[in-house]
Amino acid sequence: MPDLLKPDQPTSPGHKGHILVIDDEADIRESLEFLLTGEGFRVDLATRAVEGLETLARGSYDLILLDLMMPDLTGIETLAEIRKKDTTTPVFLITAYGSIDVAVEALKAGANDYFSKPWDNEKLLIEIERMIAQSRLLRENVELKRALKQRYSFANIIGKSERMLKLLDMVAQVAPSRANVLISGEAGTGRELIAKSIHANSARAERAFITVNTSSMPADVLENALFGSKKPYLELANGGTLFFDEVTALTPDMQAALLRAIQEREFVSPSTGNVIPLDIRVLAATSGDLRKSVEEGKFRDDLYYRLNVVNLAIPALRDRKEDIPILIQHFATAYSRENGKLLAQSGNSELRFDSEALQILMDHTWPGNVRELENVVERAVVLASEPEVNASLLPEHLLQAGGVRIRKDDSEALPADASLYEIVADFERKLIMDSLERVNWSQTEAAETLRIPLSTLNQKIKRLAINVKKK
Repeated sequence: MPDLLKPDQPTSPGHKGHILVIDDEADIRESLEFLLTGEGFRVDLATRAVEGLETLARGSYDLILLDLMMPDLTGIETLAEIRKKDTTTPVFLITAYGSIDVAVEALKAGANDYFSKPWDNEKLLIEIERMIAQSRLLRENVELKRALKQRYSFANIIGKSERMLKLLDMVAQVAPSRANVLISGEAGTGRELIAKSIHANSARAERAFITVNTSSMPADVLENALFGSKKPYLELANGGTLFFDEVTALTPDMQAALLRAIQEREFVSPSTGNVIPLDIRVLAATSGDLRKSVEEGKFRDDLYYRLNVVNLAIPALRDRKEDIPILIQHFATAYSRENGKLLAQSGNSELRFDSEALQILMDHTWPGNVRELENVVERAVVLASEPEVNASLLPEHLLQAGGVRIRKDDSEALPADASLYEIVADFERKLIMDSLERVNWSQTEAAETLRIPLSTLNQKIKRLAINVKKK
């Protein structure tokens, strides 16, 4: 699900950058405008310092070319005003005085560079392009980190059930620490999301987060990637976080090497042979019982205790079904935005599952957990032609798995402890069968009699295990 934010760019498509020139000399302004527009830049002009500051307040620029000597404010004074509100936009000072003292004063005031009149056009263009490229890269990096932190904030781990709230409390407590964490949970429960949230809310958030997909890599490839390549995962994660997904797939040799690196806090660089100090936080995930693997001799107990400083157990979706409605709304909004359909003015999705479809979702055991539910909601958004979704838009395997099983005693009566859903389903089954019998088992006529779409009737017949007699 793509939800990374793209930073706002002051540059319009088809232009190399947007530049503001602030200079009181008309010939300088015209010369710079001609030079820069000829190279594909957009250029705005200001004849005074105050005019330039007003122009800046109305828009964004990739770079500012600022004259040192102007009648209302000097370039240094103007630069000081710019830096009060904007510390990132590159500013080049243009001066007729090419002394070292002027250069030092300009750089101390916050200028990125300075050029003496007359300047070298080629050098000026090279430095402008270099500075704009560097500035964009820094801005994109900041925005990307902000987007990642937002994406993996605790608020984006969806769930209000008691078990999820307890889990989130533990995640919030453990994230700022240096402790290694073992994350246990079935596939599709969001183990990597929890790991990334821990990293994003730790002191290591600005450093690397390296994921090792141990179960999807051959043992020799994995061992080389971890310890033997030119840039092994251990080195790449130094200062940051190393996340092992399905840690039980590590071979005994890899377990021993990892334990040694964690204990000694150092490793030998395969490229240089030098011993490198190691500062990593290890997060490990497993879908099985790692303690049982230890008891069976498949996993080292000393490594187990190193990894299992804190254990976070993610509940399966079937064990927190009260979270299903808010998860549905979350995924519906995400995919409505992605597909540009079924969006309300509030920005949320208009998609709604009717009572029957929602009941099927609530009754399903969700072997694929949250990931399976996400796929079901995405499918509904893509296929839906109107906000309300009925059971006909659900995947076939859900409908088959959701077939209603109504308990009855020997007298064909519902037991005293029958659920409301069983009572309603039994009544619905009898009503549909009566309607079918009256129209000689014509499903089309029965649907008209019941005033429901034929597709809805067919789904109910399948779910309620009604045996339609042939005419």
